[in-house]
Amino acid sequence: MEKLTSGKIAPKTGEYNIISKGRRVGTVRVKKGNRMPPTRHTGSHFEIEG
Repeated sequence: MEKLTSGKIAPKTGEYNIISKGRRVGTVRVKKGNRMPPTRHTGSHFEIEG
């Protein structure tokens, strides 16, 4: 599982889980090559399975 932070380039199109303090707090769909959006929680990151 790859962890991405806001502003990083999405390696593939898909649904990314928003993880904050070890819990999934939401999802966002991002296309390959686009930047990851800002998160509402400090220290959050995005994960995609695969």
